[in-house]
Amino acid sequence: MSQQSYFLHESVLCDDKVVIGDNTKIWQFSSIQSNVEIGKGCILGQSVQVASNVKIGNYCKIQNNVSVYEGVELEDYVFCGPSMVFTNIMIPRSKYPQAESKYYQRTLVKEGASIGANATIVCGITLGRFCLIGAGAVVTKDVPDFALIVGNPGKQVGWVSEGGKKLDFSTSNTDFCEKSQRSYKLESGSVVDFYGEVL
Repeated sequence: MSQQSYFLHESVLCDDKVVIGDNTKIWQFSSIQSNVEIGKGCILGQSVQVASNVKIGNYCKIQNNVSVYEGVELEDYVFCGPSMVFTNIMIPRSKYPQAESKYYQRTLVKEGASIGANATIVCGITLGRFCLIGAGAVVTKDVPDFALIVGNPGKQVGWVSEGGKKLDFSTSNTDFCEKSQRSYKLESGSVVDFYGEVL
């Protein structure tokens, strides 16, 4: 792998079988294990650990002290706040080791999702596109696209736009986000665009 198209701080530990995209920056004391793919334009902060066989999309931002364990996949534009936690085994036992890929539950974080500081994502679930997970939330089940989740256990308290604006469907089933320049409609319990296409 060429080190001319991306930046690795001199303290980063990076295995050989790793693909890193253009303009990605990985900061001090981070560790990237084997068979990892990291897209272009990503920023991985201090003390980020990426386990073997993980795939990270383009333009992701992973803040300090986050471990992305095997079984986790991040699509493009995912934000992981400081010290948020992924897991990959439902019932861990030190006496009965499960340190093989076949035991790991898959967690998928879809495009544009944001996870707040100190949130915990229990493994085996999918976080929908552009959802927003509040700081400190504990998420135990699948999250719909554009959902706003807070608390422990995490509960949906509303909807957000692609740009992160809290959508207001209290007086109408449509709302507009100035940041994303898109209109949204609440229809049959899901957010769709103004023209009816499921986002």
